[in-house]
Amino acid sequence: MSEATQAALSQQYDTLTDRLRERLLAFVTDAFESLGSYRDADAALFVEHVLPAVLGAQQQIGSLTDAYLASMVADMFGGAAAPAGVVLDDALRGVAPEVVYTRPFASVWSALGEGKDMVDAVAAGRVRLRSIAETDMQLARTHAAQQTMRRGGAKFYRRRLSGPKNCALCVIASSQRYRVEKLMPIHPGCHCKPEPLPGDRDPGQILDEGLLKEAHDAIARDLGESDRGGRKPDYRNVIITREHGEIGPMLAVRRHEFTGPKDVPKPDDAPGTD
Repeated sequence: MSEATQAALSQQYDTLTDRLRERLLAFVTDAFESLGSYRDADAALFVEHVLPAVLGAQQQIGSLTDAYLASMVADMFGGAAAPAGVVLDDALRGVAPEVVYTRPFASVWSALGEGKDMVDAVAAGRVRLRSIAETDMQLARTHAAQQTMRRGGAKFYRRRLSGPKNCALCVIASSQRYRVEKLMPIHPGCHCKPEPLPGDRDPGQILDEGLLKEAHDAIARDLGESDRGGRKPDYRNVIITREHGEIGPMLAVRRHEFTGPKDVPKPDDAPGTD
């Protein structure tokens, strides 16, 4: 497969997954905004209405990821590009999705309890809903990618930036290599995709010195620190991976804190973290 063919395949994958994500976000947002009220009964009806679409979209992005990466792995390691399918649990977070998708209503109730009007309260719920749905789509991508790359024999991968704009977290992380046995760290709003690296020899932690230097230069301008090597501040002191109790590995700025596995509510507990 030529570089041009790989690029075309990658672009097609991006287009299909972007459309799928946007359709799902539009569907759940419309369903949420069209509710007559936001009481417990409305929350139950909302979950019953949107959950099949959410779970279906997760399976679709899993299938698209499997087909895309099966072709990439076959090209790099030989063999037939035959996607064998992936198995995605409905509860990728380890928490029942019925619980997760009531959390936007908890945001509405909390905002009302703080004295905000209904318009602002619903807006807070909508923001949380979209964040949850986007994260679930990205979780489906990363879990499917890990299965396909393992099956194809890939040992290492990188995160490939997607779209015309990417945050500093993703830009710096994209210059590093990752091991297939570890899920790709994500963050809210992340659209990066895992891409296998050819061969089974460790290529080293840093894959793109130039990109890393550019990112550090940009950070240095903001922080007022720089050096000619472009390695101050060290990326390990700026961007790290933390283990989120539900989502798994997440890219984070060192000062950020996340819930741990013990902090995640059980399915019958009150809605908690995003």
